[in-house]
Amino acid sequence: MRPGTVFYKMSGSGNDFLMFDGRYWHKEDFTPEAIRAICDRRQGAGADGVIVLDPSAPQGAHFTFRFWNSDGSEGPMCGNGALCATRLASLIELAPSEGEVVFATPVGLHTGQVRKGRPTIHLPDCDLPKPLPKAKVEPAERSPYYANPGVPHVVLIVDDVATVELERRGPPLRRDPATGPGGANVNWVSPAKGGGFRMRTWERGVEGETLACGTGSVACALVLGTLGLAKPPVRLWTASGLPLDVAWTASGKQARSITLSGEGRLVFRGIVGEPARQ
Repeated sequence: MRPGTVFYKMSGSGNDFLMFDGRYWHKEDFTPEAIRAICDRRQGAGADGVIVLDPSAPQGAHFTFRFWNSDGSEGPMCGNGALCATRLASLIELAPSEGEVVFATPVGLHTGQVRKGRPTIHLPDCDLPKPLPKAKVEPAERSPYYANPGVPHVVLIVDDVATVELERRGPPLRRDPATGPGGANVNWVSPAKGGGFRMRTWERGVEGETLACGTGSVACALVLGTLGLAKPPVRLWTASGLPLDVAWTASGKQARSITLSGEGRLVFRGIVGEPARQ
């Protein structure tokens, strides 16, 4: 990104993003190399991904949601990123501060709103989760399921997510042939003391554990509902200690009226500096 460009650092339950107002961005600057550099946590600003709120959008939408993982790959959707985008759009007056926010993604139109500073997004209908019997799981990892609420996920039930060795289990499961050629994000979920469920996620594109995953929480909630372990709404406690709330209705083989609520917090506003010299 060229020096002087304004960016916004935002947190979605610990899932952090560098966000840009698309009215002032330069598309040619957002190369995979530039994305990796600015997301670097030691020599860059540091983030799980980059998001642009592009005003070039279909009729009826306030902006197009463009998302890159920290490895420079472009992704179709990001739940926590969308929560942050809904919040930021109202802050920079790209969308109304009150009322409905509409944005386009490669997987369809989404709507959202902000109430008392807490954003909620509505996700398109998706298929209910399906068993993944061919996944190479360990004995402690039960009921492997595949869910795709805009992004592919594997969900595994465990006794305690704190005991999962994500650095060891994440990479092979993320690329398990049973998930398809592109692989999938991997989520482990266990009951939480006091109610709800705890979750941890290994994210593709980041290739590591993130403190929260919005679409992952939706996938976990849908799997829990499918297994009869929970009824909507479901609260998922993320690795950051902050909650994500998921609601939906099941109709036949589909999940409908899906909503995701969580944090969309502006951490700071910054300016891109000069690139590192070689």
